[in-house]
Amino acid sequence: MNNYNNLSEILSKNKNYRLNSKSVFNHKQVEYGVGYSGEERFLFMLAPKGAQTLESFYGERKLTGDYQLIIAPYTTENAAILRTQIDWLNPHCLGLKTSAGMGDRLGLATPGHIRAVRKTNGTIAPILAQQSIRENLRTGRSPQQVMDDAIWGILEEKWQDGFGADADHLKTFQDIDVCLAAGFTFFTIDPGEHVNNLTEQASTQTLRKFMKDLPAEIKTAYSSLLNQTFAADQLCVTFDEPTLLKSMAKYGKAVWHVVQMYQYLKLKAGLRPFELEVSVDETDFPTSHAEHIYIAHELKRLGVEWVSLAPRFVGRFEKGVDYIGDLSIFETDVVGHASIARHFGPYKLSLHSGSDKFSIYPLAAKATQGLVHLKTAGTSYLEALRTIAEIDSKFFMDIYSFSKDHYENDKISYHVSAQVPLAPEVSKGYQVSKILDDFNAREILHVTFGSVLKEKNNEGKFVFYDYLMQILREHPEDYAQNLEKHFWRHLRPFILENS
Repeated sequence: MNNYNNLSEILSKNKNYRLNSKSVFNHKQVEYGVGYSGEERFLFMLAPKGAQTLESFYGERKLTGDYQLIIAPYTTENAAILRTQIDWLNPHCLGLKTSAGMGDRLGLATPGHIRAVRKTNGTIAPILAQQSIRENLRTGRSPQQVMDDAIWGILEEKWQDGFGADADHLKTFQDIDVCLAAGFTFFTIDPGEHVNNLTEQASTQTLRKFMKDLPAEIKTAYSSLLNQTFAADQLCVTFDEPTLLKSMAKYGKAVWHVVQMYQYLKLKAGLRPFELEVSVDETDFPTSHAEHIYIAHELKRLGVEWVSLAPRFVGRFEKGVDYIGDLSIFETDVVGHASIARHFGPYKLSLHSGSDKFSIYPLAAKATQGLVHLKTAGTSYLEALRTIAEIDSKFFMDIYSFSKDHYENDKISYHVSAQVPLAPEVSKGYQVSKILDDFNAREILHVTFGSVLKEKNNEGKFVFYDYLMQILREHPEDYAQNLEKHFWRHLRPFILENS
């Protein structure tokens, strides 16, 4: 097949399909492209008649001269076949490279994410498939669907420079199983339920009582750590008895949970490479430098290998809004945590609930010297709502009104402080899309996504989901452009001058 311009020509004659011309590429004598028929997405493949590599794809087949055209729907089975044939559609381990995770609650954000990543000229590695089990439940999606949607988005943008896939906030062995089966390569273990927040104001006597409940494998560290001093850069921490007791009582069970999850993951993964992130960010109190040292020391002693760790930093990392707190205090905090990460690793510091924290990005980039991972999720959903507000303001206002009514219930599992009475109302002449720039409105819309996407009427039909997705699918460029602009603001501060 000497001329690869046939796919566009053939499909231009078929009014039922519209090809995304930017997606067309060639691989081993097959021409690939993606596009739509109505709202349904398809993979188009044009190859010499009888091409063996395409026989297993499910879809409609048409002969056109000496070639066959395959019109394959976006299915898990077709995505799996495609991944066996094209390596750049498989996620890989990213190592210590500066990276950013970009969650996608709707399955349509990957093209916009990629366009922002392209602007970094290879200095930031993207994680393009990312969703927590909690978000899976709220969106009604499975880890496999998250992976598939990312792959289709990668196809649309012809992204061939590698990506990671983050199985986020895993808490059980079953979580690991389902994410391994879907092909994820980056596993974020969340032991937050095993962190003892009662240690913060506890007396020495109470801390000793907490120590009795720790696993034997954890208790053994006490005698070796007591009165030990750890120095990293300008940071110096001594584990006197109160400091050690508090660190062990607070994080001992969490460390042991991570060890068990890691061992299980390693067993189940077999020869498949994977990366581990440890997340202790969703807790009531900040992770002190001494506690970070304790966690890293014990994970290392117990044989865990990890690529990034998310401590609970000082200040407030609320959803979808900028950092709340004293920037000078945060800078001191992140500098200390970065020193610890270099000393015990090196490994990356991970900024969870990291979306829209524009004021701290330069501080984190400088302190970590590029050993940093930025994790975002709901901000892409907010950009979807911005796109909808620009196209159908009345429909957006219906979503906004519904979200305000459901906020008090939906906010329970999130760190947010928005107040519904303070959320903006719309008066004459008010630009509806500006609501997405308001602190209270952003948090309200951010945490109610599950209710919005799953709400049904008395007839069992979706109230918002179907039309919301229709708008985004009919206006993919509008959504991609909003995402590109928004995520470039996120990524640009992490491009170090010497990169």
